[in-house]
Amino acid sequence: MLRSLYSGISGLRAHQTMLDVTGNNIANVNTTAFKGSSVLFQDTLSQLTAGAGLAGADIGGTNPSQVGLGVQVAGISTNLTQGSTQATGRNTDMMISGDGYFVTEQAGETLYTRAGSFNWDSLGRLTTADGSLLQGWSAANGSIAPGGVVGPILIPKGTVSQAKQSTLAAVSGNLPSDAANGTVIRSDVQVYDAVGNSRTLSVDFTFDKGAGTWGISASDGTGAPVTGTLSFTDGVATGGTSVVINGVTLDLTKVSGFAQLKTVGIVRQDGQPAGSLQSFNISADGTLVGSFSNGATEPLARLALATFVNPSGLEKAGSSSYRASVNSGDPALGTAGSDGFGTLSGGALEMSNVDLSAEFTNLIVAQRGFQANARIITTSDEVLQELTNLKR
Repeated sequence: MLRSLYSGISGLRAHQTMLDVTGNNIANVNTTAFKGSSVLFQDTLSQLTAGAGLAGADIGGTNPSQVGLGVQVAGISTNLTQGSTQATGRNTDMMISGDGYFVTEQAGETLYTRAGSFNWDSLGRLTTADGSLLQGWSAANGSIAPGGVVGPILIPKGTVSQAKQSTLAAVSGNLPSDAANGTVIRSDVQVYDAVGNSRTLSVDFTFDKGAGTWGISASDGTGAPVTGTLSFTDGVATGGTSVVINGVTLDLTKVSGFAQLKTVGIVRQDGQPAGSLQSFNISADGTLVGSFSNGATEPLARLALATFVNPSGLEKAGSSSYRASVNSGDPALGTAGSDGFGTLSGGALEMSNVDLSAEFTNLIVAQRGFQANARIITTSDEVLQELTNLKR
């Protein structure tokens, strides 16, 4: 039988594979974070009809004569270039800019994905569309322990920001050095105990014009006022710059004593009541930061990312996920923004990196290649027919 017949058959198979890969790329043109693939061809074994001849003194060398036996698929490579950004506005949509994969778990198997469209389940866990659990590090008491074991991102309903006892109240502004004798200026602030109960802390500043000092009287309604004297040198506080009342230190170091300005007041205190979770956003390092009803912001969890020595060696597992293979290398876990890992953007998704113009061109190339190899088969058949017609 003619060798060209089988070469044509191998060409049909190879170009059919190219059509399959191209068709799959086009089908996934709108799949989140899809990475297109391309087919690599190589020739198969060649039949040696005449070996190479050795060059001599009186004769030149000759090249080998070989007849190829067709084509085969050498491999199917994945294009890992970054897809375009699609803004969604959903705070559970996340996009990796740079290297890295989200880590998920389903039925005990660890998988990896670039598709960052997540949702909450009934238990307060972040999941993919197919129910895989997003992995990372959950916070405990408002902090995330570094280097811990990854697990599902869990934020239960009714998450509470704990109450914090007030220990410091900072006073800032100016007390007028040209005020009338006996002038009283009051400033109030809400402070909190360890369980979040509030009380009003009031500070009265009374001017002693003769001494050029301000008397301090601090009270929170739970006992006798605490008093002190605040003195200045050239408008800078030099004495009596702190007063302690029921565990709360009044810091007066930022108070000045220049003329004509009356701006003194308690600008902040470090306590807070308990608060319920209102919303969250994601930072560039993958930390989910919660906003609570008491005005506090606390980390809730941090997403884990994985990188591989050879990401092209990952095996596609369906549902836009991958699994590690023997040629991808073991995953290296880390956080977004650290060395070797991309950053995260909230409210956005990575689009498919399929180039439609290139894929339609590949369709034409594959179709013509298939057509040409089919012509080899029909031509070889006509030759065989001529041979059988030699004897009639």
